[in-house]
Amino acid sequence: MRYLYVLAAAGWLGCATAHAAALAVVMAIDVSGSVTADSYILQRDGIAAAFSDPRLTEAVATTAGGIEALVLEWSDPDKIVVTVGWTEILDRRSAARFAAAVHATTRSSRGLTAIGPALAASAAQFDHLPQPAARRVIDISGDGIANLGEPPRLVRDRLVSGGITINGLAISPDPPWLADYYRHNVLGGPGAFVVTARDYHGVADAMFRKLAAEVADAGAPALAQMQ
Repeated sequence: MRYLYVLAAAGWLGCATAHAAALAVVMAIDVSGSVTADSYILQRDGIAAAFSDPRLTEAVATTAGGIEALVLEWSDPDKIVVTVGWTEILDRRSAARFAAAVHATTRSSRGLTAIGPALAASAAQFDHLPQPAARRVIDISGDGIANLGEPPRLVRDRLVSGGITINGLAISPDPPWLADYYRHNVLGGPGAFVVTARDYHGVADAMFRKLAAEVADAGAPALAQMQ
């Protein structure tokens, strides 16, 4: 009887592992006061465009377990809102549903630039994953440095020690300075990186490149060949 119990437990664990996602990613987008109405739309639609790109969706489809994605908007610490909850993305159809949900969102706030609290709120979302994920990543995008809340470096260090990777998308006409700020104060974890966009018109391409790299790291052979 004990032998049968062990076999059943082993089978359950094998099933749980088989259904684990390769990647869980929180996309935390800046909606602080410096982000104009048009820039917000470009940022939001940039995410939707990335998940509508067949290169990305086909790569996700070849990744064992697929990915899970969530969108969170941030400005002040008390104005951080999940706009699209955890969504399992396994193929082009599920990616299209996620892209449509992102495209349908409306701006949640305008405030200051609280990067530290945004990171903490993003990490908290991993406690609500519908299934385990082999890799947990926060993608944080923004156009300025922190000016409110706990310093992002302190939050970053706590999250990285808990196994979370933080990547960035720096939106600035002078990319080196903001990208350097992200590298020193925001990024962390194995293989952490930042991509840059000179303005909000470049966000869609930058978002695709960032997600492509993350999905490739999660084991997508098609995108690994593109790196």
